[in-house]
Formats: sequence, structure tokens, C-alpha cells
Amino acid sequence: MRQVAVCGLLIVLVGCMLAVPSLTAEPAAKKSPMLGKLRHVVLLKYKDGTSEQQVKALENSFRELPSKIPTIIGFEWGTNNSPEGRADGFTDCFLVTFKDAEGRAVYLPHPAHKAFVEELMPHLDKVLVIDYVAKD
Repeated sequence: MRQVAVCGLLIVLVGCMLAVPSLTAEPAAKKSPMLGKLRHVVLLKYKDGTSEQQVKALENSFRELPSKIPTIIGFEWGTNNSPEGRADGFTDCFLVTFKDAEGRAVYLPHPAHKAFVEELMPHLDKVLVIDYVAKD
């Protein structure tokens, strides 16, 4: 009878442990805040008088950077179409993705990036840059 009671108690304890994953699972490794994919968001506002052809040339130059800088693992861009009227004159958004902060560290001083910035500056009224680590 005593063995039956002990077995019953063990079954209850095992059941309780299985019901609470933190008691049986290994603790999840905490991610370093700089280990996730790093997003580099660039918003551009061109100077008045910048022609459509000049804007297209600048867009094309920015779009060529992923083929010149190997640490860029993702790239997308678009022109503002928000109906909210809160763009403050910013018209173009570019999203550059790196595997991590080390990828950005290669990108920023890269000669292709510097050449693009030099091409952009005469036409630039304002720029807003925000970088963040993507979270799940």
C-alpha cells in the first residue's frame, strides 16, 4: 500500500513538473541586444529644385550599394504615400539590413557608401537616420 502511495505521489510530482516548462526546460539563452539583424532606416528630403532625373539618379545610386557592400543582407525602398500628411517633407525611405552591428561598421566608412553620400549632399535638404536591432 505504501509503494502505491509513493508511486502515486511521484506521478503527481512528474505531472506538475511537466505542466510547468520552466522547471524542466533549460533556461533560454538571453540574446545580446546587438546580436539581432540591424536595420538602418534612412529618410530623405530633397532640396527644392532637385529635378526628377536627379532624384532617380540618387535612388539608383543608393539601390546599387547592396551590390558593392557585401555586409548588406537586405535592402528595400519606397516613396512616401501616406495620407496622414505627417511626412514633414521627407519623400523617400530606404531600409538597409545588416546581419549585425559589425555589418553596419563595415558599411558606414565603405568607399561606395561615402561616394553615395557625397553625390547626395548637394541635393539634400534634410535626412533622418534611425538604426535599430530587429526584435521578434
